[in-house]
Amino acid sequence: MLPGNVSPVTEEEVAGKPTTAVAGTRWLSQDERAAWLANSALMISLPAALDARMQRESQLTFFEYMVLSVLSEEPDHTMQMSRLAARTSASLSRLSHVVGRLEKRGLLARARIPGPGRRTNTTLTEAGYEVVVAAAPGHVAAVREFLIDELEPHELATLNRIGTAVEAAINRAAGSTSVETSVP
Repeated sequence: MLPGNVSPVTEEEVAGKPTTAVAGTRWLSQDERAAWLANSALMISLPAALDARMQRESQLTFFEYMVLSVLSEEPDHTMQMSRLAARTSASLSRLSHVVGRLEKRGLLARARIPGPGRRTNTTLTEAGYEVVVAAAPGHVAAVREFLIDELEPHELATLNRIGTAVEAAINRAAGSTSVETSVP
């Protein structure tokens, strides 16, 4: 196996082959590897399935739906772009492109925040609110079909704990203390 591969590598396989990449590597056990591969499949296939369903049923990408949904939950349907990026786990660049597309469709409006710095608010328009409300039942149905209804109640609690722990680890690595990245 190549160094850096998450496949289990035995001590015998690396014995006699000292390299910087292998020395000190904590390779995954078979159980850890199986869990990692199952999670990798989930991270890749679930968003793709949700995206395909959303586009087919609502003419929105999954990410566009997430942006609209997060804004719909705000009392005034408005949020600063940097906060919206954190809530949707997106870079400001990616969010800006998506917000631009949604703005052209009349679903969002952007406005500069007065004062120092480059700060911008994004507001869900009435048309955007109507679109997200219409898309929500299909989104929830897909989430239930692909994830929620496949799990037992205790598995949901475990999934919640796992998601929270992984998010905290990512935030620590990024030097962030924000726990505000929950996505609908």
